[in-house]
Amino acid sequence: MQYIIKGGNKLEGKIHISGNKNAVFPCVAAALLTDEEVVLENISQLKDTEVLIQILKKLGVSIQKSGSRLIIKASSIRHYTLPDKLMTKLRGSIVLVGSILSRVGKAVFWHPGGDIIGRRSIETHLEGFKALGASIKRNNLKYVVTLEKKDRSKIFDIFFKEASVTATENLILASVLGKQKVILKNCAKEPHVLDLCRMLTQMGAQITGIGTDRLEISGVDKLFGTKFRIGIDFIEVGTYMIAAVITQGKITIEGIDASDLRSIFIHLKEFGIQIEQKNDSIIVWADRLKSPAKITTNIWPGFPTDLMSVAMVLATQSKGVILCHDWMYESRMFFVDKLISMGAKIVLADPHRVLVSGPTKLRGRSLETPDIRAGMALVLAGLVAKGKSKINQSELIERGYEDVVGKLRSLGAEIERIDEKR
Repeated sequence: MQYIIKGGNKLEGKIHISGNKNAVFPCVAAALLTDEEVVLENISQLKDTEVLIQILKKLGVSIQKSGSRLIIKASSIRHYTLPDKLMTKLRGSIVLVGSILSRVGKAVFWHPGGDIIGRRSIETHLEGFKALGASIKRNNLKYVVTLEKKDRSKIFDIFFKEASVTATENLILASVLGKQKVILKNCAKEPHVLDLCRMLTQMGAQITGIGTDRLEISGVDKLFGTKFRIGIDFIEVGTYMIAAVITQGKITIEGIDASDLRSIFIHLKEFGIQIEQKNDSIIVWADRLKSPAKITTNIWPGFPTDLMSVAMVLATQSKGVILCHDWMYESRMFFVDKLISMGAKIVLADPHRVLVSGPTKLRGRSLETPDIRAGMALVLAGLVAKGKSKINQSELIERGYEDVVGKLRSLGAEIERIDEKR
């Protein structure tokens, strides 16, 4: 699949933000913890969601999709083995392990896949399961985790060596059913972790400390069905904010709670981006873009790693020199050669840091999409480039962004989606 983009158009108009891609996995996993019906709303239309649905069906779970709704009923989980070919496609599928382990007592899975942006260890997950009393057997990339069902009326005090989002979600899911009390320390606090906790409390789970890095979970005997609305995709918010200002446009982003986005706004404002809040929407523009000295990713509420790629495109259109530092993934920066081929002035200092000088005029190119976030960054670069850009393997982008072409065209971009199978 290709995106064909003719750059030079200002983005103007209104756009509605989709549901949080990263909240879908843990919230679907939470639905496996009850035999009653669970309805999830505001589900993005993404390739990853389709694969997740296939995985649940392989487990014997009833799941129906209707527009932006998922209706799930796990009356029973007939299989505790996650399908290897599907799981290796999705990094986020690892959170299904915690719920299957909690519900069935055993889970068999393969090392999860996803974007190749660096080594993505699951040791934090495995250490957490062991701390809950689980036994783990490993054969190359295959894991068998067993958690015996016994009287576990004791306190488990678990400290995460790193504030891993998916490990935090997995241990929450593995802990909410049963008699035990679990204290999780150094937890991740991303919006999708909060979504999971809020959903579980609606289902009857007892979780205190939501929104902090210390969660206390008192296990319950049963969880109930519920209806839950997934929060907005804050990465998409930041992405379209940047798309607007680099094209010298002005857009309104609707359907958001701006109070949850301060950690993104505070960094983007340093580039000269103007933000006006109006009820559940924001108006975004920039009179003059300038680069701060440095931008560094961090765990939430720091600047998200998933926004670093598009932030580098913003830097190419901003006056000054900026150091972009992503310490989380050693391959995050390895797509900059593509921006350089378009005319960007970027120096790769090491696998985690680049220096970007701007503003520079970009030229259209034919480019390969390396991963979801870098692919979207290339789309944004194409919007400001002179001439035509071809973004190949754009199906990767659609794993993380809903209706990219439709949304950008509604704002005035000249972009076409071509299915190469035709």
